[in-house]
Amino acid sequence: MAPEIASSLADIKQAILEINGFLPGSKDYFEFKKDVKTKRAVELNIEIIGEAVNRILKVDPQFQLTNARKIVDTRNRISHGYDTVSEEILWAIVNKDIPTLEIEVNQLVDTFKASIQEGLDSGIATSFDPESHLAELKARSKSRG
Repeated sequence: MAPEIASSLADIKQAILEINGFLPGSKDYFEFKKDVKTKRAVELNIEIIGEAVNRILKVDPQFQLTNARKIVDTRNRISHGYDTVSEEILWAIVNKDIPTLEIEVNQLVDTFKASIQEGLDSGIATSFDPESHLAELKARSKSRG
């Protein structure tokens, strides 16, 4: 897996964690609809997820991620057609699509971590710290803009 893809998957995972944190416990649509701050925070994190998926597809257009194109299109709609995104659409994404994406991203990250561990166990890679490596990749990615 390319380092840029691993970094983008980490960004998706973080955005999902934040969305779940904004809507803890039993999710109530009517409370969500009244809470402008939460709606905006969810929108922003959906945009981040869409941008991260877009970056993954730029590195590897054949990367297998369910609904990848729809995720990017949703990001574009929120970013450029913000006035056409209803609370109902956001609510459906949060309750239907985000849980599915979370499972898929966790599986991809777990597979990546297992591959790294395999390299460490085989002796091919020595003194490798995946967490610091990912932090380094993220810093490099941010410095490139």
